Amino acid sequence: MKNIVNAWNRVSLIAKIAIGIVIGAGLGILVPQATGIGLIGTMFVRALKAIAPILVFVLVISSIANAGKGNGKQFRMITFMYILSTMLAAVVAVSANFLFPVTMTLDIESYQSEVVPSGIVEVLQNILMNITDNPLRAMLDANYICILAWAVLFGLAMRSAGKGVKESLISISDAVSRVVRWIIGCAPFGIMGLVFTTVSESGLSIFKEYGKLLLVLVGAMLTVALIVDPLLASLFLKKNAYPLAFRCLRESGVTAFFTRSSAANIPVNMSLCKRLGLDPDIYSVSIPLGATINMDGAAITITIMALSVANTMGVAVDIPTAFMLSLMATLGACGASGVAGGSLLLIPMACSLFGIPQDISMQAVAVGMIIGVVQDSLETAINSSGDVLFAATAEYCQWQKEGKQFKIGAIVNPDED
Repeated sequence: MKNIVNAWNRVSLIAKIAIGIVIGAGLGILVPQATGIGLIGTMFVRALKAIAPILVFVLVISSIANAGKGNGKQFRMITFMYILSTMLAAVVAVSANFLFPVTMTLDIESYQSEVVPSGIVEVLQNILMNITDNPLRAMLDANYICILAWAVLFGLAMRSAGKGVKESLISISDAVSRVVRWIIGCAPFGIMGLVFTTVSESGLSIFKEYGKLLLVLVGAMLTVALIVDPLLASLFLKKNAYPLAFRCLRESGVTAFFTRSSAANIPVNMSLCKRLGLDPDIYSVSIPLGATINMDGAAITITIMALSVANTMGVAVDIPTAFMLSLMATLGACGASGVAGGSLLLIPMACSLFGIPQDISMQAVAVGMIIGVVQDSLETAINSSGDVLFAATAEYCQWQKEGKQFKIGAIVNPDED
C-alpha cells in the first residue's frame, strides 16, 4: 500500500486529474445509477467554495499589512487587462453572431422575473450595495466584492500594527494556504465525481436541439481563449505568451471547467500563481478581483444569447447597436455572480436594448440553463484561466523592467507536500 501511495504522489496533479476524468466518464456510462460517486464531486466543490472566502479575506489583509510600496502600477495594469479582455470578448461574440446568426425555439416556461436586473444602472447599483454589505454575511454568501473591500480596509489599518501582529497574520495565511493545498490535492477524486454526474445525467442529448447555438458559443469562447487573450498578453510582454496561456488553461481552466465556479477556483488559481513564482502581495488581491471583473466567457454568453433572441424576433441589429451591446455586456459581465450560471440572469438586461420584453428574454435564460453543462463550464474555464494569465503578465512586465531573467510560464515553486 505504501508503494502505491508513493507512486501516486509522484504523478503530477494534471495527470491525476486526467485519470479522474477518464474514470469518471467511464463510470458515468457504465453505472449511471451509482449516485454516491457524484457526491464526491459535490463535496469537493463545496469544500473549495467554503475555503475560498476565508482564503481571500486572510491573504488580502496579510498581504496589504505586510506589503511594501510601489504595487499600484501593477494593479492598474491587471485591472486594465481584465476589462479590455472582457470588452474584446464581447466584440468577438458580436462578430460570431454576424458571421453565424443563430435562432432558438422560445417555448420554454419562464423563470421568475423578479430576480433579474432591469438594466445596467441596477447592475451597477447592486455592485455598490454589495461593496458595503456586512462583511460576515459577505463571507457566508461569498460576496467577493465586499470581502475584498473590507479586507483592503483592515489591511490598511493593520499596516501600523506591531511586528508581532503582522507575523501572526502571515502565520494564519500560511495555515489557510496549507488547508487549500490539502483540498486541491483531492481534485482528481472531486473531478472524477463531477464528470460522472455530467455524463450520467446529461450525456450528449443537449447537442441535438441546441447544437448550432452551442457551436457558436464554444467557437467564440475558444477564439478568445486561444487567440485573443494570448495575443493581448503577448502585446504587453512583447514576447510569445502562449506557453503561459496554455499552462493557465491546463492547470486552472480544466479544474474550473468542472467546478463551474470562478469563486470555487480562486484557491486553485492562487496555488498556480505561487508555483509560477508570482508576488503573493499582488496575486492575493488580483485573483479574487479577476473572479469578479474578468468575465470573458460571461460577456460572450450575454452577447450571443441576447443576439439569438433578437434574431428569433426578427430584430435588425446594426453596427452601432452591436457596439452598445458590447459595452453593456462588458459592464454586466463584471457584475455577474461568480457561481454557476451567474451570467444567464443578465441576458434579459441585454435584450432590453432591443426592446424585447422580459417574458420572452427569460425563455433564453431557460435555454441557457439547459445547455449550461457545456456553456457554463467552458465560460468558467476561460474566465478563471484568464485571471492567472493577466496577473502573471503584469508581473512579468515588471520583471522585464527590472532586468530579471525568467522563462514565461515556467514553474518556479513546485507543489509542496
